[in-house]
Amino acid sequence: MPRDCIRIVNMTFYGHHGVEESERELGGRFAVDVELHLDLEAAGATDDLSQTVDYKAVYALVREVEGARNYELVEALAHDVAEGILGNFDRIEEVVVRVRKQSVPLGGLIDYTEAEIRRRKPA
Repeated sequence: MPRDCIRIVNMTFYGHHGVEESERELGGRFAVDVELHLDLEAAGATDDLSQTVDYKAVYALVREVEGARNYELVEALAHDVAEGILGNFDRIEEVVVRVRKQSVPLGGLIDYTEAEIRRRKPA
């Protein structure tokens, strides 16, 4: 596994995700972080975008996955983001995805809930 990592932090979207009907109807803010694990030695040595991953393309994919459907679980959204990244970016060997949801109806005050998943390409 590579020791190098690129992080894109706090991509924020407004979505209609949740278990409760009111959550899906009203919508709310969701934040997504990704950690992309890949070998960055060639990119560092050459200063060449083709030797790394295009952040803009990763953001576009996350945005597309988040907007493609209404999820009940942030775990499912995180899973689909991870699978999309691994399936679309050959250089990325492992990904960590965190999805945060604000305004979760738990019967008390909290900042947010968060699910974190780690996925790796098969060896």
